[in-house]
Amino acid sequence: MPQEGKCMNETIILRPATIEDADILLEWRNDPNTRKASHNTDEVQRDDHISWLSRTLGNPDRRLYVAEENGDPVGTVRTDFAGGVWELSWTVSPKARGRGVAKRMVAVLANEISEPIRAEVKTGNMVSARIAEHAGMVFERETDGILHYKRAALG
Repeated sequence: MPQEGKCMNETIILRPATIEDADILLEWRNDPNTRKASHNTDEVQRDDHISWLSRTLGNPDRRLYVAEENGDPVGTVRTDFAGGVWELSWTVSPKARGRGVAKRMVAVLANEISEPIRAEVKTGNMVSARIAEHAGMVFERETDGILHYKRAALG
């Protein structure tokens, strides 16, 4: 189970998100490329986002982290626990794309989790497919335009 505190690897630090991160998380979520890769492609309204973030921060089966590189926020990674498996999802700041941020931040978190992990990636999103594989997940199946990746429990 991922810890509540910071996780780090080289220059990537994952810190727990707070309500003060609402604006930057909303900006990243509503980026056109992020929306295209998301299950829900609609633009999120600020009030809805604040409500979601408040519920997320209070949910014991969810962890939301902000990734920082040299002190600058560069992305976010989330885990949701259900059925004995942690599902990972991630977003990289548009300004930080193309630098391997997602690979590093997802791997940092995956390495902190001993239980099984999984991820769902839209068909055609080969960047996220490679990120899942880099974090130790293997392709299981494709259903309804979604690629399913999973890694067994460690140890």
